[in-house]
Amino acid sequence: MDSNQREKPSYDKPSDVAAEQGNVIVDGPDGVAVTMTPEAARETGRRLIDNGDEAEKQADDGADAG
Repeated sequence: MDSNQREKPSYDKPSDVAAEQGNVIVDGPDGVAVTMTPEAARETGRRLIDNGDEAEKQADDGADAG
């Protein structure tokens, strides 16, 4: 991830997700819409959970340091 991506705002509301016609549709902030295969959606979900856990740990570690 480059530094420009880190400067964008963080969103605190989860995206809407729906299964339609054999695909998974994610409707996110700022008009972002993504259509994925079921396999891609499951792997993306795993990655989101793993990285969400890591980001939470980083935030907790930063709070402990301050």
